[in-house]
Amino acid sequence: MSIELIDLTKKYGDVTAVDNLSLTFPDKELAVLIGPSGCGKTTALRLINRLLEATSGDITFDGTSIREIPQIELRRSIGYVIQEIGLFPHMTVFQNIAVVPRLLQWDDNRITSRVKELLDLVNLEPSDYMEKYPAQLSGGQRQRVGVARGLGADPKILLMDEPFGAIDPINRETLQDSFLEIQREIQKTIVFVTHDIREAVKLGDRIAILRTGQLVQYDEVMQIINHPANSFVEDLMGSDRALKGLELLRVEDSYDPDYFALSLAEVKNVGDASRRVADSGQAFAFVIDESGRLQGYVHQHDLEEKDGSTLLVEVIKPAESVQTVSTLMEAITRMVTTGITSAAVVDKKQRILGVMRFRDVFPRVEELAGDPEQRR
Repeated sequence: MSIELIDLTKKYGDVTAVDNLSLTFPDKELAVLIGPSGCGKTTALRLINRLLEATSGDITFDGTSIREIPQIELRRSIGYVIQEIGLFPHMTVFQNIAVVPRLLQWDDNRITSRVKELLDLVNLEPSDYMEKYPAQLSGGQRQRVGVARGLGADPKILLMDEPFGAIDPINRETLQDSFLEIQREIQKTIVFVTHDIREAVKLGDRIAILRTGQLVQYDEVMQIINHPANSFVEDLMGSDRALKGLELLRVEDSYDPDYFALSLAEVKNVGDASRRVADSGQAFAFVIDESGRLQGYVHQHDLEEKDGSTLLVEVIKPAESVQTVSTLMEAITRMVTTGITSAAVVDKKQRILGVMRFRDVFPRVEELAGDPEQRR
């Protein structure tokens, strides 16, 4: 469902929060609103679901004015996810996600099926989490439940107001990666507010840059990077085109699907593990469980120093990982900050898919750095 803002204006007395804003969010794309504090991005978001009423102008969904849609019906048809999450503390995870479906009078079987489907989508095991309360969850888990609740009634439109802003950097990247995979599956029209340009570049199909309530530039991400409208946009995007190019490239285009791993279902002790690693010609091996989920890694020289009867599970070391939708910038940063030369590539359920090596990424950096278009 496409969204069009037509000469949209919102005033508070003499203050204009949104000033004659006109732009279109295409169907099934993720558009990002970004700009400094007070630029009007959150106000514009709230105008879309009529949490605020416009002073003038209009908003249409597939050509129909939102004023023609009953307000309660409108809000129940739009998913809304905010930074503070807003889960009801006295309700279980199941009850939180089921709020809108219950308001829409879905039957119990349909609601239960939908809640389980959504928890699986956001990578939370339904049997483990449905009956937990928000206080029993980590910040990242609460945010996942918040996304699931926003999708509860299968809305065509999802509004997200800095949903990952309160999460620590590492978990934030993981949540972003998971959300990109989710969007590939659900294909919703999403309007996403952030103040983080890296997040905007990573997640957005298009970016709308606002300043003092006015639209400065709106285009596809690469067009904005290569052709900023003015010095304000240039400063916002930053001058390093090579690094920005890495924000647009995904691990899925650069990782090696050929990797060596030991399965805990097959290899029980260090002696067997050491022989298998030696026969593979590799210096190390990832370790996976019976479902293919990454458990860590072992290095050959560590195995050789241990008694062969030692259980393999006792010597596993934590392994760094990235997802296929992670950016090359994130992969490089993870490797440099942890001092490793390779990382496991996993899906949202932590099942290993391959390996990302620093030597495979470096040529892409040189390629971008040597591209005059990327240095503009």
